[in-house]
Amino acid sequence: MKKDLLKKIKNIVMLQAVIIIYTFSSIMSKKASQQGSDMIKALFFFGMTFVILGIYAICWQQMIKKFELSIAYANRSMAIFWSMIWARLFFNDQITFKNIVGVIIVFVGTLIINFDTSKSEK
Repeated sequence: MKKDLLKKIKNIVMLQAVIIIYTFSSIMSKKASQQGSDMIKALFFFGMTFVILGIYAICWQQMIKKFELSIAYANRSMAIFWSMIWARLFFNDQITFKNIVGVIIVFVGTLIINFDTSKSEK
């Protein structure tokens, strides 16, 4: 039983890592849009967006082998959390109280979906 829980947690952490990879594509897109007339840098960041999305697509295919599709997509909603973190770190965007409440609601919903399904699988 404990091994099953540890395996499930490991898989969820791996799924979140894949979602983090996905959110890096939005960082590259925003960086590309900020380059103004410097087309070389803009094309670099734009190209990196596609590279990251390609890596994400391969990793995502591996993850959906380990989860029911509905659970994997529910976890993908955590991209909101990661995007908020990256917006603050990379672009100095402000995080509001409403942002935090929204992310908490998404997080709680994701936890319910992840751990409630284990009861229905028994």
